[in-house]
Amino acid sequence: MQAITFNQYGSSDVLQLTVIDKPTPKAHEVLVKVHSASINPLDWRLMRATPFLARLENGLFKPQNSLLGADLAGQVEAVGSAVTQFQVGDEVFGETFKTGLGTLAEYVCVDEEALALKPANITFQEAAAVPIAALTALQGLRKGDIQAGQKFLINGASGGVGTFALQIAKSYGAEVTAVCSTTNVSWVEALGADHVIDYTQDDFARSGHHYDLIYCAVGNRPIADYKRALSPHGTCVIVGLTSLKQLFSYILFAPFHSKKNGKQIGIMGTVSPNQADLRFLQEHLQTGKIRPVIDRIYPLHQTKQAMQYLETGRAKGKVIIQINQD
Repeated sequence: MQAITFNQYGSSDVLQLTVIDKPTPKAHEVLVKVHSASINPLDWRLMRATPFLARLENGLFKPQNSLLGADLAGQVEAVGSAVTQFQVGDEVFGETFKTGLGTLAEYVCVDEEALALKPANITFQEAAAVPIAALTALQGLRKGDIQAGQKFLINGASGGVGTFALQIAKSYGAEVTAVCSTTNVSWVEALGADHVIDYTQDDFARSGHHYDLIYCAVGNRPIADYKRALSPHGTCVIVGLTSLKQLFSYILFAPFHSKKNGKQIGIMGTVSPNQADLRFLQEHLQTGKIRPVIDRIYPLHQTKQAMQYLETGRAKGKVIIQINQD
């Protein structure tokens, strides 16, 4: 089968379309014919080994796991001997985050606990956009104890995680303020934001407005800005950290700011995929409470170009890789 592999760390130029063996499912695994996958910042960070600590997990000098891709949507091709939840022909979506990635391929084996049935009202491309980004949004909101009636601000509302955080917060009954650039204002409003701040024109940290919960999908602001914008006893959850400098800064100073004035500022760790949360998202997709936003779709052989675009940080929603057309 065809798959995207990389045998050294670096830019997207290290990505290769190669032929590898088709996998065989273990007892609790499902073999999925992948129709669509999506790429995440997780993929280019692993590809580049950025931050450097990524090498401790996947090989110091070269990648031990040469496959990328955690999100998928497709059709069950075969099931392991102990699988009870799925059968051949089922349309499914899910992730392989815990088991070594590999969804940028024609086939992938997935633990049955990492899958859910694809809602009939969405396409394979839309389903592939969901798992990692939406789980990150959902778990971050829960970490912040999202509640109905709260004044909620999402910084980075137009990205893959941000679009889901906005919609999930609305489903909880929060009053949502979204922060994005000028070109994204109108469609972010269409997603359901109650208020939109164009960061090229206004600064949410100096607007005088205060929020019960701030979700930061873009780690581009100092802690003092979030503290200034929080209501008394408000909470800020930060997920979009892209460098060791940012990470250490937030780890060192967030507890100090939280202890000093009662405003809680915390960093969300690695997303924890689980089937219960995936089914929560499945139900919200079925009822239309959330809908995936797709920016661009690339065929498998153009994954290099797709990764280059994702790294620009300008993607509006998700970038999809189309693999099997049928």
